[in-house]
Amino acid sequence: MADNARAKKLADLIREVVAQKLQRGIKDPRLGTHVTITDTRVTGDLREATVFYTVYGDDEDRASAAAGLESAKGVLRSAVGAAAGTKFTPTLTFVADALPENARTIEDLLDRARASDAQVRQASSGAKYAGEADPYRKPGGEDDEDAAAE
Repeated sequence: MADNARAKKLADLIREVVAQKLQRGIKDPRLGTHVTITDTRVTGDLREATVFYTVYGDDEDRASAAAGLESAKGVLRSAVGAAAGTKFTPTLTFVADALPENARTIEDLLDRARASDAQVRQASSGAKYAGEADPYRKPGGEDDEDAAAE
């Protein structure tokens, strides 16, 4: 097993090489400029690498980019092997990153919370306290005289 620093270093190298190759080396129109490599993770034995990517566009663009990445997997692995200079070049697995969808969900939840806060603020704008302004008993007040009389 390799140490974590070596796996992290290889993951960073794979991310850079794949991103450069997608930008300059691969002429597949499905991959264009709308594919972004977001993260790369390598297993502890340096045999398998998972490359996370996002695609700017709709579901059709995502599907065509996934097909394009699968067809370019061999070329990308060769480029990684040439750059890494390791005994074994890790196999590449491409996974669509769920980060944009998670961010959109969180943003929707925050919008709902803001709307709820605005409703509460609007409802409480003309409200008054349920009791007196100063709810605490003071010594020598009317409450003490009533208690002593009983």
